[in-house]
Amino acid sequence: MAPPPRRGQRTRRVRGLIFLKDVAALSLSSFGGPQAHIAMMMRLLVEKRRYLTTAELLEISALCQILPGPASTQTITAIGFRLGGPNLAYLTALLWVLPSVVIMTVAGISISYLDKSLVARLMQYIQPVAVGFVFYSAYKIGRKVVQTKTSTALIVASALIAYFFQLPWVLPLLLLIGGLITTFRYRNLPQQEKKPLQIEWANGILWLAVLLVAAVVGSYTKLLPVRLFENFYRNSSLVFGGGQVLAPLFYAEFVEFKHYLSGPEFLSGYGLTQALPGPNFSLAAYIGALAMRTGGYGLSGQLLGAAVGAVGIFLPGTLLIFFAIRFWDHLKQYRVVQASLEGINAVAAGLVWAAALLLYHPLPDTTINIVLVVATFLVLLWEKIPSYVLVGVALVAGVLF
Repeated sequence: MAPPPRRGQRTRRVRGLIFLKDVAALSLSSFGGPQAHIAMMMRLLVEKRRYLTTAELLEISALCQILPGPASTQTITAIGFRLGGPNLAYLTALLWVLPSVVIMTVAGISISYLDKSLVARLMQYIQPVAVGFVFYSAYKIGRKVVQTKTSTALIVASALIAYFFQLPWVLPLLLLIGGLITTFRYRNLPQQEKKPLQIEWANGILWLAVLLVAAVVGSYTKLLPVRLFENFYRNSSLVFGGGQVLAPLFYAEFVEFKHYLSGPEFLSGYGLTQALPGPNFSLAAYIGALAMRTGGYGLSGQLLGAAVGAVGIFLPGTLLIFFAIRFWDHLKQYRVVQASLEGINAVAAGLVWAAALLLYHPLPDTTINIVLVVATFLVLLWEKIPSYVLVGVALVAGVLF
């Protein structure tokens, strides 16, 4: 008979289960894209549960913005890794992406039958509520990050640059420059004993190997599922800037070049991802389902296409964050890297402010939207009502009014 688990093991297991429950709640209530996702993660995972600090969340978020792939998925996966290692991280990623992938798969199979007016009504109040979440996140992060005149200047400068220059390479470049500016203060930090720097290359090598093998096999085979996997894996491996950047790439490749779906079908799917909780990269499941509707594949083929799309789009980011989070933790032993964190965190805070303004800008300039943004911000400051309740009220209001 196996010995009973020790008390520490039981505690970690219970904590892991509670964390997975929180991830499931976030996956069903995190509307508004990666910036709003970070806002809700901060409120639940940092302020309420205290799984990590604000600084740690900012560090992870900044690291994920430097990497290609879905930033919010990588961020929450990295948090799971920090709390419980690879097993908890894989379960975290699965729970985070599953709801939106399932919905987008159903949408891809039944796009002709969706009542678009009902979907629009249901989601009409979600966006201003999501913007309120992002403003709240920007306010809370700014309060914790602003410690010096340098960090204040970096927040303002990065927010303005990110707002006026909406290019995919701007965000990682700003983070690198911010870290470089404060790096020179490393002499002010105390020296500490360093462990030997060990880099675990396995996940990085696996990411590159899959990319190369998929490219070679995809160029020779006529099997559509294999070619779809290569298409999605390549796009996810090479794109910076999140779903907003991925959408035009998908449109050019799958609509204009390969004609897997029509322009209106693509726009319907893209609009639906903007209204759904969870990662915007789940659009790949929708495209995969539509790509496999011809050629005699049937319903099972469409389900296979959706699964291939989801795996292909989320696998690269998962492998890269598994590699990078270990490497990052080793690098943080060095004073130069520790000093750079002040600049990286300040720029990350500035990017959240820019995101709040950019998300607010497309909203119709109506009284109800302004009231919803302000009310959401104030209710979050009150810290008495859970995030999912606010989202649920917005959904119900969309149906009733």
